[in-house]
Amino acid sequence: MSIDLSGSQMVGMARDAFTTLHTVLFRDAGGNAAAYLQEAGYAGGPALFDAFGRWCASRGLGAPESLPVSEFGGRAAEFLSELGWGHVRVETVHDSALALDSEDWMEANPVSGMPYPGCYFSAGMLADFFGRVANAQLVAMEVECRSVGHARCRFLLASAETIQHVYDGMMNGVAYAESLAQMA
Repeated sequence: MSIDLSGSQMVGMARDAFTTLHTVLFRDAGGNAAAYLQEAGYAGGPALFDAFGRWCASRGLGAPESLPVSEFGGRAAEFLSELGWGHVRVETVHDSALALDSEDWMEANPVSGMPYPGCYFSAGMLADFFGRVANAQLVAMEVECRSVGHARCRFLLASAETIQHVYDGMMNGVAYAESLAQMA
């Protein structure tokens, strides 16, 4: 069964168009590009979540928020993959954080040579999407990115406090996994 994009208030977009938009924003808007992309990602989160709800219902799964935690990550990964975002894995990496991993995440551009992770649209979209099922405000921070040369894109999803702790640790040279492990 395919996803009804127009009925979900979504559109299909060629990867090259998205990559070009991303490149042009960073070229012309400089540091503001990240904020523009993230804001657009957040704006798309509600429609994405609604489409996921219809996708779950069409498979007899019920509402996304009613899925057992053990099943939710796999179903969300399957849904995002069907939409063309890439092959995805979702896992719990700490009692206060999830990780979403993909070796072929659509927003990443391995030839861009970015100096830092750059999937900002995705960070906004994933924060809104996962926050809706958690019924809490979540923040997504990309800690590995194919645009930087990593083998995968990895997003951490957690509360603002947890992400701030990880970010502060990384700014002090502490790996994100170690920063998470240091949390009580």
